Amino acid sequence: MPPSPLAEAEPPRDCALCPRLHDFIALWREREPTWFNAPVPTFVAAAGDDTVELLIVGLAPGLRGANRTGRPFTGDFAGELLYSTLSRFGFSTGTFKARPDDGVTLINAALTNAVRCVPPENKPVGAEISTCRTFLVPTIARFPKLRAIVTLGTIAHQSTVRALGRRVAEFPFGHGVRHEAGDVTLFSSYHCSRYNTNTGRLTEEMFVSVFRDVREFLG
Repeated sequence: MPPSPLAEAEPPRDCALCPRLHDFIALWREREPTWFNAPVPTFVAAAGDDTVELLIVGLAPGLRGANRTGRPFTGDFAGELLYSTLSRFGFSTGTFKARPDDGVTLINAALTNAVRCVPPENKPVGAEISTCRTFLVPTIARFPKLRAIVTLGTIAHQSTVRALGRRVAEFPFGHGVRHEAGDVTLFSSYHCSRYNTNTGRLTEEMFVSVFRDVREFLG
């Protein structure tokens, strides 16, 4: 009997497929032994995989964000904008307090990253992105009712397109752009990082507009 998509979708805590990332995490385990310091698992709707219609794919865990807390987009600025937007459109409930025990739960949604381990300087290399697609493909497959994927940034977008078995050239990244990819519709957005919001590349309204489109699409 073949393994389930869930079993294949989550890397082990000591995943060593990417030596550079494995060594970087080992370094931080020594420096900060109370941190999570491991591949960050997908955060899934409280009601289970069968209820997930929306998947949000980010780049990678932040060093002092998800790598510290163990929950995607939790502990740094990006999560403040993302979780408030999810709440606004009914994709989450609870009050976000930037820690994994804040009681926030997802509704019909899941959060993951294209690269599960924190990369030095928040910059995964091409081989690491490709290798971690080993987990992105079954992550997408584990949700039987998935209808929409929001990709945050070019790297997440391109890796998702490849995970869907499509050609990147046919699905170019652009903020607010929508692509039909078989049974799934892709919605792309600039990443909700502090850098993007501080430089004005992404405004709150720009980000909110993407999720407004998703909400209207899902009904």
